Amino acid sequence: MPVGPVYRPEPRVFDLGEDYGDAVRPADFPETIPRVRNDRAAATVGLDSLTDAEWITHFGRFAPLPGQPGPIAMRYHGHQFRTYNPDLGDGRGFLAAQLRETPGAPAANDRTVYPRADRRSDPGASGSAQQGRLLDLGTKGSGTTPWSRSGDGRLTLKGGVREVLAAAMLEAQGVPTSRALSLIETGEQLERGDEPSPTRSAVLVRLQHSHIRFGTFQRAAFFGRADQIETLVEHVRALYHPAVAQGDASGLLTAIVAASARLAARWIAAGFVHGVLNTDNLNVTGESFDYGPWRFLPSYEPGFTAAYFDSTGLYAFARQPEAVFWNLTQLAGCLKLVAEAEPLTEALNGFGPAYIGELRAAFLDRLGVKSLGEAADQRLLDTTLALLREKGEAIRWEPLFHDWFAGFSSSARALAGPRANAWQGEAFDAFRFALFEHEPERPERLEHTVFARPDPEEMLIEEVEAIWAAIDATDDWSPLHDKMARLEATRASRA
Repeated sequence: MPVGPVYRPEPRVFDLGEDYGDAVRPADFPETIPRVRNDRAAATVGLDSLTDAEWITHFGRFAPLPGQPGPIAMRYHGHQFRTYNPDLGDGRGFLAAQLRETPGAPAANDRTVYPRADRRSDPGASGSAQQGRLLDLGTKGSGTTPWSRSGDGRLTLKGGVREVLAAAMLEAQGVPTSRALSLIETGEQLERGDEPSPTRSAVLVRLQHSHIRFGTFQRAAFFGRADQIETLVEHVRALYHPAVAQGDASGLLTAIVAASARLAARWIAAGFVHGVLNTDNLNVTGESFDYGPWRFLPSYEPGFTAAYFDSTGLYAFARQPEAVFWNLTQLAGCLKLVAEAEPLTEALNGFGPAYIGELRAAFLDRLGVKSLGEAADQRLLDTTLALLREKGEAIRWEPLFHDWFAGFSSSARALAGPRANAWQGEAFDAFRFALFEHEPERPERLEHTVFARPDPEEMLIEEVEAIWAAIDATDDWSPLHDKMARLEATRASRA
């Protein structure tokens, strides 16, 4: 098969041994209809040169890619809404391949269904620049596994579309996220209790930086297997956090705490609610993935929830940092099998300061301005949140960052735009003063056509449902393709 010259298979999950996953067979789907093919992401791992038939073979039928032994369903446990569940594991997905990323690799034969660029460079990303990050190809909806329990191992087409949208929006906003590489409709009619049935089916492939979850450690700890914890510590340290010394479990926790704090801060700055922050949905690299009942805030609302079943608001918007920290404490509890409690506690205590620092940095990034020091940066953060709180639906969340991107340089544009009447009052004056203290970061970005538009790209539930309705009613994919093209423009405008 014509893999590109940058294709570098490296199936390192097998270094862990058979205690961490099970070889599985993918489902035999009645149809394989390509719906999303992300060649721009595929180019970073040398897979953009696959023909359409080869794409289906590997991402619809799951014939192993060159140098890849075959799919593995990962074993893990987890707390679900803080209730421990030892009956988890990959129940409708598997790890299909692992390979090295080559940042900036050009697409040799770009047949991307919608324009899409490579992941924004991240100075905090693990893995050396020369070697490239180790990435996983993971699936969703690829069939039953030993961990499916009573599930059918399938994914609804609507669920696949929603994950494609969530990942693209988050990438455009600078959030560490998995990328939707492929979405293929599979021709089955699924019965679901939470949406009209029968409904169409699909299989998704995502490109992600590690499927080692907090719950992977929890399973080993549940069985009292200190040896397995030690194996996981070394595996994760060597592949994802190589700056940590060999055998230093507390140092590894420190690195995971820092990555998780960054992720939580970026969610908040994006106005994003993941919806299901269980310990099996957080991984060791601090990358967001597995988008189920997600939502973006229409306007500032700390108690906003994404999941209809989150009746207590456990994973509400403003409680997400708390949820991430609670999950980190469960990971630390597992590491107590191989490390002293005091340095683990010290590592956990670093979450709060790291989160606040990352939140300041995330808001600076979203507003397109440079740091002026901790005090001034905190003042900008506080006044931005105060303005969002006061103005609410009058400006919504995303338009503020669109109107005032690059600070003073956007004054004329913002004050002549559709929200001009909202930009007044004491809260706005405090925000403007704090914003104008900061110099713009690369103000030439304002020349992008995105900033000539009156409104930014948002991802509110009404639009998501409208995109799905067009697909469901008349098989019209143009609203999805158009949305993805606009999101790519948004990402490019801020890169």
